[in-house]
Amino acid sequence: MLRNELVGHYRKTGQRDKAIENGEAALSLLEQLDFGDTISAGTTCVNFATALNAFGENERALTLFERARPIYESSAATRPELLGGLYNNMALTCVAMGRFEDAEALYDKAMSTMAKAPHGALEQAITCLNMADLVATRDGMEAGEGAIYDLADRAVALLDDSGLAHDGYYAFVCEKCAPTLEYYGYFDDARRLKEEAERIYAGA
Repeated sequence: MLRNELVGHYRKTGQRDKAIENGEAALSLLEQLDFGDTISAGTTCVNFATALNAFGENERALTLFERARPIYESSAATRPELLGGLYNNMALTCVAMGRFEDAEALYDKAMSTMAKAPHGALEQAITCLNMADLVATRDGMEAGEGAIYDLADRAVALLDDSGLAHDGYYAFVCEKCAPTLEYYGYFDDARRLKEEAERIYAGA
């Protein structure tokens, strides 16, 4: 749906009012078209919830994630990357709300689900770093140091998997992961990933 695309666009460009306006319109269309329990409905809810989370409206975001979850989980047609993305984004919202136990359970689900997805190792690397952020938020850097480093090590190992294609999506994930790795002191790995992303883009 065009409205879904617009929600994503306005989220990425920081235009809160337009993102919410289009999210509301997309939800209304679901009712008008009687799409309430379809994968399209789930995707609409996830897209809008992700935007709401980005703009700090976490309670409403979680309500929409919870609406999408049974749709995705009950359909055999749900691609693993969609379900894993739901778990990841829902967990981020839970962290923002201080619901750390719920977030940890959702990240565990994301890890197992993404193992079945195309680019699964890349998605798992992102999840590992999200989990490191959860530990840092919940326990603090000093108390959580061991777990944070274990998760960051795992993310680097996943990104260095020799079976991964070094394509545009790989470059995107490298760029996404590098700042977090740098934040946790993995300066050499962060620099290497940034350089690999630049090399891929230059050769595209």
